[in-house]
Amino acid sequence: MSFGRVVTAMVTPFDEQLQVNWEQVEPLINYLIEDQQSDSLVICGTTGESPTLSEDEKLRLIELSVRVAAGRCKIIAGTGSNDTVHTIAFSRKVEQLGVDALLLVAPYYNRPSQEGLYQHFKAIAEAVEAPVMLYNVPGRTGVNLDADTTIRLSQIPNIVATKDCSNTDQMTRILTHAAPGFLVYSGDDSSTLPALAIGCQGIISVASHVIGKEMQTMIKYYLDGNVQQAAELNRKLHPVFTGIFCAPSPAPIKYALSLKGIHTGGVRLPLVSVSEQEGQFIQSLFV
Repeated sequence: MSFGRVVTAMVTPFDEQLQVNWEQVEPLINYLIEDQQSDSLVICGTTGESPTLSEDEKLRLIELSVRVAAGRCKIIAGTGSNDTVHTIAFSRKVEQLGVDALLLVAPYYNRPSQEGLYQHFKAIAEAVEAPVMLYNVPGRTGVNLDADTTIRLSQIPNIVATKDCSNTDQMTRILTHAAPGFLVYSGDDSSTLPALAIGCQGIISVASHVIGKEMQTMIKYYLDGNVQQAAELNRKLHPVFTGIFCAPSPAPIKYALSLKGIHTGGVRLPLVSVSEQEGQFIQSLFV
């Protein structure tokens, strides 16, 4: 299966009291699908502030997203944690909501071995029927789901893809040896074009909240063989790719959205909103 080329890891809109702004969920999803041309959405991922969402909030948000998307894009729900038993229980609840796939982050903080990582993901995949996308983000979890372990996991029928934030060497090895049809997505906006060049399917993006259309154009240029045009657009977009991480995410992208009139509120502690100086820098990216 495919989740398209540009997958947006959607922010969670909050109100002034930092409660989920349920009225803003539908307009945000419509904007990402219609204006920014997202092929799929990740709901309750890191960019959606999953660490500070309650389980009830997650379930309601995922159910609402499936209903609003109504088949116009695929919905991938973040259900992973560093507790295998809890992840299985929560994933079983979520798959009943009609999502297209589950996104399972590598266990964080407890730093398992590669065999522990394999057994963790294998146990979850075998306990659910929904397609599973792995999520390797060593900078956040403290552990790298290495290429050989990912390749082993790709042999499990419903583990269909990975979001990998490591490097092109690791992604290349996965692409070379994984099971046929296994998809590799980059999780680093600035590596979108290089990742395509080595054979990745696409990008799971934060920047696509505000430059999704441009990213789709860049990808189309590349796939159509217009490499020079793709490279030129990549250079133009690169300051946004990197600049929206000038402060801990998703505070900068929420601020960038506000500049476009899309109000998704602040961020929950321990994150804080961007400073005045950071806000000025973000504004400069779009001048």
